[in-house]
Amino acid sequence: MTRVFGITGWKNSGKTTLTEKLVTELVGRGWTVSTVKHAHHDFDIDKPGADSFRHRQAGATEVAIVSDRRWALMHELRNEDEPTLDDILARLAPADIVLVEGYKREAHKKIEARRMEAKDRTPLSANDPNIVAIAADFGVEGEKLPVFDLDDTKSIADFVERSTGLVARTK
Repeated sequence: MTRVFGITGWKNSGKTTLTEKLVTELVGRGWTVSTVKHAHHDFDIDKPGADSFRHRQAGATEVAIVSDRRWALMHELRNEDEPTLDDILARLAPADIVLVEGYKREAHKKIEARRMEAKDRTPLSANDPNIVAIAADFGVEGEKLPVFDLDDTKSIADFVERSTGLVARTK
């Protein structure tokens, strides 16, 4: 069973920074952590002119890039539907926990990141029963869910461990 915990929020709400800090904290505690980041529209991790880019442009559906330090697999959808989160999770190597950034509409436990500078500050938790906590850089009043300071990574990591059952395992 893969433990999945999400970080959700509006644009510029601090999702990526919180995800990065949680990865560092959880790895420091001895857990293996993988991440899935939902991107919008026509993102690309490849550069025009690179051999792998040329392979994809020529029509390859999947291109693997491999070195002695890392490997990456790119898959061109070529008119296929976007894969579900479950499809992506099934392709990942085993890990103690997968942190998922984005995927607002998926049904896994999530913490909602809120920042004053966010594009939108409308609370998502009111309409998403899968949001189990809030992390904000400002005071949050009248919230029934646990609220953390957005920079209190240790307390948030403790909460993630408890919420996903990581504490119950021997590290």
